[in-house]
Amino acid sequence: VRLVESGGGLVQSGGSLRLACTASDFTVDDDYAIGWFRQAPGKQREGISCINSGQRILHYETSLKGRFTISRDNAANTVYLQMNGLKPEDTAVYYCAAPLSPYCPAFTDVTELEYDFWGQGTQVTVSS
Repeated sequence: VRLVESGGGLVQSGGSLRLACTASDFTVDDDYAIGWFRQAPGKQREGISCINSGQRILHYETSLKGRFTISRDNAANTVYLQMNGLKPEDTAVYYCAAPLSPYCPAFTDVTELEYDFWGQGTQVTVSS
């Protein structure tokens, strides 16, 4: 299982980016969930949201729900994270990950430990 993130970059405050997580060695249409996480400098990695094969979404960080939207295109083996109204505090490395389970892991203090496969991350930098 290989996950590759793309779409990161430098954007001004208020701007938008769409991140993509492309899966290989298994298809997203297979019964797998994909989650998005981020890690800001000096902070712990935090979960954003997860989407399962049935398009069911679980939000890990509800404060981002109005600005960040997760979606998936099974034909393209890709899960997206649309980020609007970006703020400097959104600056982080963004990761996608997949658990072995077909279901999105519940939100707990150790949610990321429920994920078994990780991408290499893509940097998002928001300037003020």
